[in-house]
Amino acid sequence: MTARTAALDSAGLCSAICRELDEPMPGTAVVAAGWVVVEQPGPWGRKAPTQSHLDPDFGAKIDADCKKVDLRFGLIRSPGKHADAVPRAHQVYVASTAPGRTWLLGGCVDEPAALASLDLDAVSRGDLDAVRASLPELSPVTQPVLLICTNGKRDECCALFGRPLVTAMAAVAPGRVWESSHLSGHRFSPTAALLPAGTLHGRLTVESATAVLAAADRGETVIDTLRGRSTWTKRGQVADIAVRDLSGEVALEALSVIAEDLETVTVRHTDGRTWIVDVAAEPADPPRPESCGKEPYDMSILRAGTVRSGAHR
Repeated sequence: MTARTAALDSAGLCSAICRELDEPMPGTAVVAAGWVVVEQPGPWGRKAPTQSHLDPDFGAKIDADCKKVDLRFGLIRSPGKHADAVPRAHQVYVASTAPGRTWLLGGCVDEPAALASLDLDAVSRGDLDAVRASLPELSPVTQPVLLICTNGKRDECCALFGRPLVTAMAAVAPGRVWESSHLSGHRFSPTAALLPAGTLHGRLTVESATAVLAAADRGETVIDTLRGRSTWTKRGQVADIAVRDLSGEVALEALSVIAEDLETVTVRHTDGRTWIVDVAAEPADPPRPESCGKEPYDMSILRAGTVRSGAHR
């Protein structure tokens, strides 16, 4: 073990190690065509869908059903004290993240089990009308919402850094910020997901989280904190961010990942320009833990190489 590795191990928190190593964030977002989240207060365990006050059988089923059609399921709760009971109906958000089919629905249901009627295939396809027909309690939400991970049972960093951020952001943007169960990438805490864009962000501060929401209101994204858009594969996320870095493009819907092979990813702009991005995995040096309390291991990191202009389409 090198002196540097020993020093990193002694830091303890995975997010502290990640910051010390300046680990790149592009390509670390979850991959999902859409999102389904439901309000469930009270404590959350490591696996919130089955370790919370949500019925565990229902939680396991909807989580599995969402995964089958490339959707992300999660729990949310209002910032602040976590009362065991909801004094009203449960808030639900359903999002489609695909360019051209990016939308957000919201509404309240008496019980989370009402989500059993939700047409998950339609959510995955981005079929807004079919989704609304399957769960009439939902209606269009015009302002994006920010989900900040505070699931401390999953990783200590999410509690230590996520909870202060969500408390501060609740005052900045009342009603638009929620505590969230696991969003992945706790070593980049505080982490958040923006709906309906499906962009995930890391190493957030109150200032940068406020900027993410403000940019979303303009149909834009913030590149500096961007881990990736869940619509794309992890290699696609890396390529999308590399093109944004190069071109300065911040309009969310301006870029699409249109092709991938073993070595390159092709990104297209709505104006017809294309870029071919070399994307490769390389060993992380030194080894580092994925989560707090885990042993360091030889993980791989995706990086963008050369970005070349392609044919104008």
